[in-house]
Amino acid sequence: MEEQTTKNNNEGEAKVMSFWEHLEELRGHVIRSLVAVAVLAVAAFLNRHLIFDTIILAPSSSHFVTYRWLCELGQLIHAKSLCFGDLNLKIINIKMSGQFLTHMYISLVAGLILSFPYVLWEIWRFVSPAMYQNERKHSRGGLFFSTFLFLIGIVFSYFLIVPITVNFLGTYSVSENVVNQITLGSYINTVVSLTFAVGLVFELPILVYFLTRIGVITPDFLKKNRKYMVIILLVVSAIITPPDVFSQMMVFIPLLTLYEFSILVSKRVYKKAQRMAAA
Repeated sequence: MEEQTTKNNNEGEAKVMSFWEHLEELRGHVIRSLVAVAVLAVAAFLNRHLIFDTIILAPSSSHFVTYRWLCELGQLIHAKSLCFGDLNLKIINIKMSGQFLTHMYISLVAGLILSFPYVLWEIWRFVSPAMYQNERKHSRGGLFFSTFLFLIGIVFSYFLIVPITVNFLGTYSVSENVVNQITLGSYINTVVSLTFAVGLVFELPILVYFLTRIGVITPDFLKKNRKYMVIILLVVSAIITPPDVFSQMMVFIPLLTLYEFSILVSKRVYKKAQRMAAA
């Protein structure tokens, strides 16, 4: 007998769907998501100079806006270490197909980032019919905040963490006899991995929300382990920033704020679950 499950349609009425009907519906959402990624990836591919010269390679030059802002801030607060000086990394390519493959890779990454809100919306459209009306209402807010936090993480990483890291690693030297020649692949991997990683880290409140709802973590657990998280964030900040306290704090404070916000989210979800259990 064919397995059947129940979904709520847009009017809130129950609709029985077979396994194959679920699979067919999922296929439609996946295809639309892939088409969105492909279209935006092609658009990025056709705008090579914008993607590379204006965005990807911009942090490798001392003219990048972040370096100017940090230097102006350093002059204002008398912190000379925030003026990094001249930075003109020479990016080299050592593979015959290196630049073309990098162009394809970055176009795909750009397509994924630009289509992220739409892909999340397609995922929500697939799972939302199985939700109750009140769950569907709250999930819309979760969809918005998930997209918002991811994009904020991308922007935060690109304009702060990426340039600081590129400046530190690109100018670091163990000896004057060793010259840094940064390969295109190494530079691209650093920028992309940092940008995506921080974007995902900014999804922490959403992750905490769901883990608290299913009872995996509690606000007390997060508070109890706050001191360990502070140490971890301090170490991460110290690794990716120049050796001065102010630069470390510029990275550490936003990340700690994100963790504290996650505790508040967990506390709210936990109290709501307790009230529902008591009722």
